[in-house]
Amino acid sequence: MEIILKIKKNLLFCYILLFSLNGVFAQTHSSIHIDSQIYSILELAETRGLCAPLSGVRPYTQDVVVSAIKEILNQEKGKKISSTEREILEMYLVKYAKPKTGIDWRKGAYYGETSIGKIDFPLSLKAGITAEIEGSAGFYLQNENYFGMEIWPGIYLKGDIGNHVSYDFNIEGGLMRAPRDYLGKYDNYYKDFVNDESKEFQNEPFDVYSEPLTHFPYTYNKRWDGSVYFLESLSTFDSWPNGIAGGYNILSEMTASYLDNKLLMRLGRLRRDWGSVPSGSSLAFNKMARPFIGIESDFSPVPWFGFSSLAGILEYSNINGIKESAESFQNAFSITMMRFRFKNYIYLDFMDAVVYPKRFELGYISPITNSFFYQNNIGDFDNLAMSANLKFQYPGIGNIWFSAFLDEMTLLSDILTLDRQMFTLQAGMTFYLPVLSFTSVKLSYTKVNPYCYTHNRNINPWYGDIQMETAYVNNGVSLGYYLPPNSDEILVKFETMPVKNLTAVLQYQMIRHGADFGPNSVDGSNLRSELDPLDRDSNQVLKRFFLHDGAYQWMHIIKLGGEWVIAKKQTAPVSFYFEAGAVISYFTNTEEPSNSGESRPYSIVDTDSYPKSTGIIIKLGFRLFPK
Repeated sequence: MEIILKIKKNLLFCYILLFSLNGVFAQTHSSIHIDSQIYSILELAETRGLCAPLSGVRPYTQDVVVSAIKEILNQEKGKKISSTEREILEMYLVKYAKPKTGIDWRKGAYYGETSIGKIDFPLSLKAGITAEIEGSAGFYLQNENYFGMEIWPGIYLKGDIGNHVSYDFNIEGGLMRAPRDYLGKYDNYYKDFVNDESKEFQNEPFDVYSEPLTHFPYTYNKRWDGSVYFLESLSTFDSWPNGIAGGYNILSEMTASYLDNKLLMRLGRLRRDWGSVPSGSSLAFNKMARPFIGIESDFSPVPWFGFSSLAGILEYSNINGIKESAESFQNAFSITMMRFRFKNYIYLDFMDAVVYPKRFELGYISPITNSFFYQNNIGDFDNLAMSANLKFQYPGIGNIWFSAFLDEMTLLSDILTLDRQMFTLQAGMTFYLPVLSFTSVKLSYTKVNPYCYTHNRNINPWYGDIQMETAYVNNGVSLGYYLPPNSDEILVKFETMPVKNLTAVLQYQMIRHGADFGPNSVDGSNLRSELDPLDRDSNQVLKRFFLHDGAYQWMHIIKLGGEWVIAKKQTAPVSFYFEAGAVISYFTNTEEPSNSGESRPYSIVDTDSYPKSTGIIIKLGFRLFPK
């Protein structure tokens, strides 16, 4: 018995050692918010060859970022950084440095640490407050003006448990207003679709709304979880804050890191961005996607190979009420990614992902089983996808990349015209400009085919006769690229940090999107679209001719944005940010009805259904005690 007790005690001791080094406080392994400017800085530093390639799995932990900054600052001669760039990097080192114990009124936070037990097991806690206030406006020359707002105070608790584990808990409550226009009805299949007798494939028109009119198109990331609440109806669950409404959000994580950050494991609900392409460009798992709870791992045993996996539970979008909307959306999500690299020159990613109704499906949860092939073993009830990125980089100059996302396609049919070829393609380049500190130019073209990221509602063996939704979305927002199906985009982005505390961005976009409302709407142009399961190779309606098969909206968007951070010793850290620019919108239409199955000439129109519009968008805000 005594021997058994000794063995148990030794095992417990070994287990504790996995999480700590005796008396040494951990480097924080909590993640840095995906929108932080540090990602752009490190991305450009990697392009210039100033640091070793970083993982394609974002967000990064604080320790990973600190290590990369130190590597850049310690570069050999010949790989110099400017004095301004050095000041910028040192500013972030100070920001992520271990705080002093006690209350720091300038940072709105308290930090404390202690050790417990005979082995002095270290624990730390940082508690603080944050606040963000934003006002936005949209002035439309041919229409009325719109005003929006966001007010989000919050608190957080974060710290370290031993030397390898960190935790972070954030909660915010807010008031917001993001007005939209009602555009009309849209068929989830198409206008003349004949309903299936089994009641599985049913055409059910739904309401379509514009993008929030006080923000630039496809940039609004709803911050609230679940539903919003109006003062006059706190007991109801509303879907959108057209008027001033309240809401909350909770983000949290427990992260462990081992082997000098080569092995990372995380349980958390947060936003993510996967792929070796520039931040925000991922076609498979984009930073614009809504957060959800998931268990993920990232393992990079050698410099040329990395493996990542995530399994989580997706969240419904409140459209018809909390019970009604959630009943048909009970989905889980799994994704794995293999990364191959040749030094700092060639990057290659392979990803497979699946959205499936909640069940204990070991093959999808397991990171060592390929979901794409595993589906054939259990029956075709789920939404499978594959994606690949290929990037070529010449350190000090720039890079060029190519990406593909395959939702559903077949090589046995016409790739160019059939709607069933549901894929997204992207090509782009980023190059470094040495004139100013941390300055780059990004060019990209993205094409999203009709019905991509969508899926039929199917009756599944596990859910009775309910039509289950398995589109590639979370909380109504695409998990992949931010553009809707049947669209394309040309993007030109100039980004710089001319001085220590100032970031500036100048950007141009041309976005074209098939109309999902009005008399000449194009099928497959909405995330809620469903592709007819019958006659996909021969039905004339199920052919696509981009711009030539109905009405399309053209948007030319130019905007200037920036952020100024105040972080002097005598003042509380505050950052001010702004965005201003113009959106010129018009429609083209074909003479014949849409979805005719033939390519028709188009011309610019200006009708009640498809009007011309010019808008001026302005957004101003500030953050108090930014993390």
